[in-house]
Amino acid sequence: MAAKIDWYYHRTGCVSCARADAFLEQRGLSAREVVDARKVVMGKPQIAALLRHANQVVAAKGKTFVDYDLKRDPPVEKILYEVLLGPTGNLRAPSLRVGRTLVVGFHEERWKALFS
Repeated sequence: MAAKIDWYYHRTGCVSCARADAFLEQRGLSAREVVDARKVVMGKPQIAALLRHANQVVAAKGKTFVDYDLKRDPPVEKILYEVLLGPTGNLRAPSLRVGRTLVVGFHEERWKALFS
């Protein structure tokens, strides 16, 4: 995967976002568009728009992550939204769009593989 980040959704004060920021900075990576999660609501309709342009979703939660191939084996919508939505009903931060891959949550090992 090319390491060109098209879109980066993050929130100041978020521990995972701070880790993601440090990871990107250490590797000299930046996003074409940076979106402040405190100012821009990304609910189900906005997430659906992101997913229309995605072939893959990589979602991290805690120490685990899941990969979904949306073209070959798409998950049930309910399962997909369970990993994408936070407790507020908005897209979890940090989230990135790299080409046709939507990356949600920070998982250092998975990010290393994505950006190697």
